[in-house]
Amino acid sequence: METESEPYVRLATLRQLHDVVGELNTARSLADTLQTVADGIVKGLGYELACVNLVQPDGDLVVAAFSGNAAAEALITGRVGARASWERRLSMGETWGELRYIPHTEGWILLEDDVPQWYTEGPDPRFEDEWHPQDRLYAPMYAPGGGRELLGVISVDRPRGGRRPGPWGREALQMYASQAAIAISNARLRANMQRALVRLEREQQALRASEESFRQAFEYAPSGMAIAEMGGDQHGRLLRTNDALCRLLGRSASAIRRYSFSDLVHPEDIGTLLRTSAEGGRAELRLARRDSTYVWVSLRNSVVADTTDGPRFLLTHVEDIEERKRNELQLAHRASHDSLTGLPNSAELRARLSARLCERPGAISVRESAVQAVDKAFGGYEGGGPNGAYDEGGYGGVVPYGQGPGYNGTSGAAYAPVPTSPGSGYEPYEPYEPYEPYERPYDPYADPTGERAFQGDGFDPSSGVAPLDHHVHTVAPGADPDDGSKGLAVLFCDLDGFKSINDRFGHNTGDAVLIEVARRLNTGVRDGDTVARLGGDEFVVLADGLGATDAADLAVRLRNAIIPPIRVDGRAVRVGASFGIGWASCGMTVEEVLKSADQRMYIEKRSRKTVHRRAG
Repeated sequence: METESEPYVRLATLRQLHDVVGELNTARSLADTLQTVADGIVKGLGYELACVNLVQPDGDLVVAAFSGNAAAEALITGRVGARASWERRLSMGETWGELRYIPHTEGWILLEDDVPQWYTEGPDPRFEDEWHPQDRLYAPMYAPGGGRELLGVISVDRPRGGRRPGPWGREALQMYASQAAIAISNARLRANMQRALVRLEREQQALRASEESFRQAFEYAPSGMAIAEMGGDQHGRLLRTNDALCRLLGRSASAIRRYSFSDLVHPEDIGTLLRTSAEGGRAELRLARRDSTYVWVSLRNSVVADTTDGPRFLLTHVEDIEERKRNELQLAHRASHDSLTGLPNSAELRARLSARLCERPGAISVRESAVQAVDKAFGGYEGGGPNGAYDEGGYGGVVPYGQGPGYNGTSGAAYAPVPTSPGSGYEPYEPYEPYEPYERPYDPYADPTGERAFQGDGFDPSSGVAPLDHHVHTVAPGADPDDGSKGLAVLFCDLDGFKSINDRFGHNTGDAVLIEVARRLNTGVRDGDTVARLGGDEFVVLADGLGATDAADLAVRLRNAIIPPIRVDGRAVRVGASFGIGWASCGMTVEEVLKSADQRMYIEKRSRKTVHRRAG
């Protein structure tokens, strides 16, 4: 490149430039490309030293490649120069197109900055275009595409002719820097693609490993697992289940895939299932087995989301809680039922009775008024002796139970005497008319389970009516047995002669008697009625929808069911029973209702002084 007037020099340089540019595109990595750029300057453009400074992500420039001097290469390769120092250099000196030439007369001020550099001492130039060792020539490399994003800077030194490059040499260096920028950009793109491919392969391997781990965790989980579809026409359909869930439900995987959880859930639990949130929702409900039985399970939901389409699948963990539920039900049953007879205990009785009563504001001024009203209508009393003992003159003109016409010691039913064998030791018991099953009257507000429905409140005390009152008040029937009114009867039962059995034969025999009495009472009532053990030898029967006559007939039937002998350990024993009939009514408390029935039971017991029983 001595002079531009020699055409053969231009042609030779152009050939060399073509060769070294071709080599730029054969490099396989970014590091190889940078070294090829430096080597191409020394090999094809006629400079003894070449350095490639590459812009780092933080903006500073690092010496990425060096060619022409091994000592210089070892000294400055990898060293970093500040971006500000480089911008200062690229703004100094003479502008040769895109090149920047800084003569030694100006470059001496750059000797102390932080840009890595290599230079040698030498004599001053003897002629005008002679190259000085401290002259500097830089070729900036900009990203392709017409922008001015700086990729790096090529610095060259010591042209072989000893002279500053002429116009043709400058043009060749500028063209080479442009092609080097393209090669570096392509090498970076290839490196990024390779890193992306490596990262993608690692992610795919991790995904495959994760899927395998999930598959094994799903398939071999000790508790049930299911994947269901979310959205669309098939929302909720089970797509996949594990062996544990198949065993739990007694169904094959192919059979379960025809269902959703809503198809398998118990009808009473469908509301619980629908209220369960998809994201982190929990529910305890019953699922149907193949044999039409149900098993208690705990469902726990989580969503398997797709980053583009949103939630797609519902992952459900199904845990068998049948044993836990059974234990819970047993504990609840033990808390609310008598351990000996299995009947509802006193607390459960009071809870069931309390559920039927309300304050009924405005209907009756005070609770005592309600008690007195029921007492007056059904054999009430006006006064009593100490400890609740009522003398025979304390009935205030109201005929008490057991003293009406035809009454002979039972709960309000008339019957004729039946002779017994002499010396039997038992007082005669009278026959009774066969008890006809009584039907519960139709109640439009009744709950399908047999319990009366509660419908709210809304009594208007100013008018004494409750047009907005949805609660079905419990009211005692009228005093006239023929008026057809019905109510909630409370039959208080106390066993006669039970203490003598306990004292004579022991508590084991007494327990057996109580168990048999409970069984006979349960057999003698309807399915919706309640038979409870209040304690000791006292029982209470709640029977809704009865009139006065129905309640008296029920007491007769239950009393005569208790009377037959009970065989315990080869011995026959017998107990009697006294019944008092009370009536539950809104405005009364539970204790008032039970006390009312209890008092009537003692009235009956006192009225049957001539009836004597003993254990047989």
